[in-house]
Amino acid sequence: MQKIVINSRHGGFGLSDEAMRRYAEIKKIEDVNSVHIYDICRDDPALVQVVEELGEKSHDRYSELRVVEIPDRISWIVLEYDGLEHVAEQHRTWY
Repeated sequence: MQKIVINSRHGGFGLSDEAMRRYAEIKKIEDVNSVHIYDICRDDPALVQVVEELGEKSHDRYSELRVVEIPDRISWIVLEYDGLEHVAEQHRTWY
């Protein structure tokens, strides 16, 4: 199973300061300020570890993070409406 981190409430994806410090520690990044939240892949094992370790302490003021498990070898994408996110199987789309 693949583990993916999503925001499960309206507001938007974000990590607490404590979670950002823990993420940088796991990734061996010396300057936590050099990490931008939107550069972190949602299936990054370090991100998953942070959310599983810290639980509610990983949330920032606008987020409620959780780990979703989906089957291996599924091509996925995170979709959101007003900050509330879900994981969907990726498929082709034309406009």
